[in-house]
Amino acid sequence: MTNEHYSYQPREGHGLPHDPLNAIIGPRPIGWISSHDGQGNHNLAPYSFFNCFNYTPPVIGFASSGWKDSVANISRTGEFVWNLVTRPLAEAMNASSAALPPDGDEFTYAGLKMLPAVEVAACRVAESPVHFECRLTQCLRLQDADGRELDSWLVLGEVVRVHIDPRLLTDGVYQTSQAQPVLRAGGPSAYYGISDEQRFDLFRPQLP
Repeated sequence: MTNEHYSYQPREGHGLPHDPLNAIIGPRPIGWISSHDGQGNHNLAPYSFFNCFNYTPPVIGFASSGWKDSVANISRTGEFVWNLVTRPLAEAMNASSAALPPDGDEFTYAGLKMLPAVEVAACRVAESPVHFECRLTQCLRLQDADGRELDSWLVLGEVVRVHIDPRLLTDGVYQTSQAQPVLRAGGPSAYYGISDEQRFDLFRPQLP
């Protein structure tokens, strides 16, 4: 076994045809975030830096490169909705990433319908089978190791209501692969899915 790794310092560049970071940290769940500006304009945008960070209470978050409409809306209104991206919705999700003006309607542009939420004023993607209604807990500007502020923001929100299509529940257990979630990978166009054929189970060790 060789220990000769390809090694580089990110600040000096990776020296490869494409930055491998997104491909290594992947595939990643997609943060399909719907928000509103408090003045009747709704926004929908996908973020590939997204995950869940706490169990009780549930806290999810996404990172935005630049102060985009989603961050501005959520900072102003204190709420947003995460919508699950499934394989049948992949093309619509991609369409919603178009750089529309702040008053542009990504729902209409992507051919999607809005569904009212219960706890927040941001709308849900009606075609999506799972939604998390969230209230903002923190909006943090990221910094590098030297304390310099970056043009990136981490938005965290507590999930205050969950909606699940009952067809994804078998004996009360959520079926991940049946939902056909779409995951983001590296490069400008790579995505992946999930199947039961790729599943394996591991149980945490129980020490005596």
